[in-house]
Amino acid sequence: MKKHFFPAKVLLPKDNFEKWSVVACDQYTSEPEYWEKVKEIVGDTPSALNLILPEVYLSKDNTDKVKSINENMRKYLANSVFNEVEDTFVYVERTLQNGQIRRGIVGLIDLEDYSYIKGERALIRATEATVLERIPPRVEIRRDAPLEMPHIMLLIDDKNETVIEPLIDKANDFEKLYDFKLMQNSGNIKGYAVNGKDAEAIQNALEGLTDDSEDKMLFAVGDGNHSLATAKECYALNKTEASKYALVEVVNIHDKSLQFEPIYRVVFGVNPEKLVNDFIEKTGGEYYGEDAQKFTCIYGNTVREISVKPTGKLSVATLQKYLDENPQGETDYIHGEDVVYSLAKAENTVGFIFDGMQKDELFDAIKQDGALPRKTFSMGHAADKRFYIEARKI
Repeated sequence: MKKHFFPAKVLLPKDNFEKWSVVACDQYTSEPEYWEKVKEIVGDTPSALNLILPEVYLSKDNTDKVKSINENMRKYLANSVFNEVEDTFVYVERTLQNGQIRRGIVGLIDLEDYSYIKGERALIRATEATVLERIPPRVEIRRDAPLEMPHIMLLIDDKNETVIEPLIDKANDFEKLYDFKLMQNSGNIKGYAVNGKDAEAIQNALEGLTDDSEDKMLFAVGDGNHSLATAKECYALNKTEASKYALVEVVNIHDKSLQFEPIYRVVFGVNPEKLVNDFIEKTGGEYYGEDAQKFTCIYGNTVREISVKPTGKLSVATLQKYLDENPQGETDYIHGEDVVYSLAKAENTVGFIFDGMQKDELFDAIKQDGALPRKTFSMGHAADKRFYIEARKI
């Protein structure tokens, strides 16, 4: 049986996990004060902060920042900052801000199993459209880096809880690798080494999730798609055994802690009524069949309910397809119905509220539409996103 998820030689800091571990680089991009506080907390202590480039600091020329990151990686390796854990998966229990526990397994995937190109029937697929312009700055960092620090999260569709959940009762039998509080009130995290027969059981259970159809799909990228796309591009530039793999965390989409929240649309600088009528017309007119998709359109003091024929599996796909093919005004992506209502009161503005995607719709939607529209759903709040802990030599 061919395997598609592998134990890794994991690097972990020898101490000071609280200062080492920082949140994914693509969080708090409009809040530089968050990252300034991270700097203050870290101080001169070795930290993952010095091995990443938070997107809040991205600029047109990142040459000096990239050079510093690569130098810090080499310095940490030379100065024995890390302990090595050989040939292991890491079973992770992340306590979120609300007290729920998200469980996952850190290990390696083969980049030849992954594609971010819409419509390709890869075993590992992007959930949302990849913005190609976001890849080069990341390639710049990874291309000459001796280490990778992933914040990539892959989802599996494991309704019967065969892969991760069997580890829950065994955790006390595993070697505990870390257990600490994450900075800035982001919860707690524990990590355990899983190897030998338990590692084989994980691999076998994963293979049991693939069916016999031509369109086999095992993993959907939940977070970090652009980082995974970067790893794929760097592997294409320099095909080595180490660069062929990427370190990721695998999480069951049916984990009760995972909450999918819809991301709504607000369009500024348009004639609201004209845009809504055009949307109805371009989708074939008002439609009330069993598969109809309903939208609440808000502009000024008007709240208008419309019903249209689907052009994508999800309501958001139908709307985004129209907005992409008929560009007008400026679209923003909004969390929370109350925010949509507030923004849509402005002149020449219209907000769209629609049913969000259910978790069990994700895999079918990707198979049908190739990838979801950008900003389809949010998977937890910023403080609950993945933190950098494990590293790997590449």
